[in-house]
Amino acid sequence: MTNVIIILAAIAVGWSVYLLVLGNGGNFEEGDNTKHPLNIMGIMYKGGIIVPFLIAVNLIVISFTIERFITLGKVKGKGSVESFIRNIRNFIANNQVNEAIAECDKQKGSIANVVRSGLGEYERVQNDNSMDKERKISAIQKGLEEATALELPMMSKNLVILSTCASIAVLIGLIGTVVGMIRAFSAMAQAGAPDTVALATGISEALVNTFFGILGSTLAIILYNFFSSKVDALTYAIDEAGYSIVQTFATKNK
Repeated sequence: MTNVIIILAAIAVGWSVYLLVLGNGGNFEEGDNTKHPLNIMGIMYKGGIIVPFLIAVNLIVISFTIERFITLGKVKGKGSVESFIRNIRNFIANNQVNEAIAECDKQKGSIANVVRSGLGEYERVQNDNSMDKERKISAIQKGLEEATALELPMMSKNLVILSTCASIAVLIGLIGTVVGMIRAFSAMAQAGAPDTVALATGISEALVNTFFGILGSTLAIILYNFFSSKVDALTYAIDEAGYSIVQTFATKNK
């Protein structure tokens, strides 16, 4: 529901910017937005009704970029992930499970939550004489997998929106480009001298929409790949910590 509100708000802001900022009379001759534009904002307004939707796509990309930075910051926790993993390894190697759990409480975040779940299982099965070694290892792995399954959706959440914006920004821009070129060629096809105002408007519409479409798509692609690599790194850190827990238990309980 929150995502829908953000998208609708972005569309509303896009239209407001288009009508009130780009379409302001000060950007045109004689203060009339039907006249020749005086600056870049006036030229953007001449891009037509596709422009507010392209502005909205760019705003959506920016909004969800901010959301991803905040969320992945929470997933990472308070300190360095590399230092956290290294400390956990050292604690487990020295059979300091309580200290490792305290480190997880200090770190916080999704990685710490997963590791803490694994350590909880480690501590539970360590002194359980009713289970053999293989069952104990299986219980630890299951605890890690269940905790990981709960945390992963939050890490990859909303990336699909960025990937969708990367695709549709270009397509929406192409629609505006085609419409602008149709108007430009229509102006050239008139009998006698071409309508230079209509020709210029059509070309402006085509170029502005192309610009906004490429801008939105480029931003979305770069940010999608950036956040995907971040999620992969965090997932690897979780797997690395889980592997260390399981291997240490297996080594100490031969």
